[in-house]
Amino acid sequence: MFPISEWYILPAAFLLDLLLGDPAYIPHPVCWMGSLITWAEDRFRKLKIPTVLAGGFFALAMVLTVWLAATLVMTVATLVHVDLARVMEIVMIWLAISTRSLKQAALAVSDALRMGGLEAARKKVGMIVGRDTSELDERGVLKAAVETVAENLVDGVISPLFFAAIGGAPLAMAYKMINTLDSMVGYRNEKYILFGKVSARLDDVANFIPARLSVVCVALANLGLEKRWKEIFSSAWRDGRNHLSPNAGFPESSFAEALRVTMGGPSIYFGKVVEKPYICEAYKENPYVPSTVEAACRLMVWAAAVSLVGSMTLAHLMNMLT
Repeated sequence: MFPISEWYILPAAFLLDLLLGDPAYIPHPVCWMGSLITWAEDRFRKLKIPTVLAGGFFALAMVLTVWLAATLVMTVATLVHVDLARVMEIVMIWLAISTRSLKQAALAVSDALRMGGLEAARKKVGMIVGRDTSELDERGVLKAAVETVAENLVDGVISPLFFAAIGGAPLAMAYKMINTLDSMVGYRNEKYILFGKVSARLDDVANFIPARLSVVCVALANLGLEKRWKEIFSSAWRDGRNHLSPNAGFPESSFAEALRVTMGGPSIYFGKVVEKPYICEAYKENPYVPSTVEAACRLMVWAAAVSLVGSMTLAHLMNMLT
């Protein structure tokens, strides 16, 4: 274990992400993880065991490999010089979070709608969501962008910081592999319903606590924008379970209440209509406009900052315990 040893590690990583995002000139660990998943999948599928078990061994092997690799990096860096270890820790945690890239991807949708029209916006939102975007109207495009901002506050910010606070950069990287597995093989289609089952459940377990902490982060962030924290908690309690995912409903209901919009409803995945429960249905008649995406991004950044403070506190407590 490499618990966070210095108070500045997490804020330095967070600020690097806000300032630089995911620069193309730095090889991103997620790309390596994706390549490893693609290489290993066929090999584990050939095991002469039930598909669910093969997928389970595959998921565990991928996560363990990444954790061991990150631990090795930290061990070697520590042996060279303690300052090098701190730099490597900051860099790995920076690359595990994605506040800036999430904001840029969402704003690209609203900008495309303003400047290029609906078809351009459909293409942009199709790059960040798994649903079919070819038939989405303007409201559907903007709603998909806002839902992505809400969900990925957990996947891209709160969870990586949470696991970094508990187990340093290696655990943050291991979480990133869990999340990448879910995005690549955690589908409920014919190909992955069995093989990707453990990957999807691992992601559910890993995000269980951070997803619920997101309600607190959004409520506290909203205090500086509009004092409706009681309504946010109430909506999360009421609608947090109104989602096919056991976790996604909590950040979505928090954002929906804060922005006074409705999320959920029917969507098309792999050519099939998936009926999702509505979240904050009372706001169903309220419009989605490009400024709704911008407001969601502002709220996301403030909520991310709140999660940073919470993670720094958690890291301090972990250091006291060790």
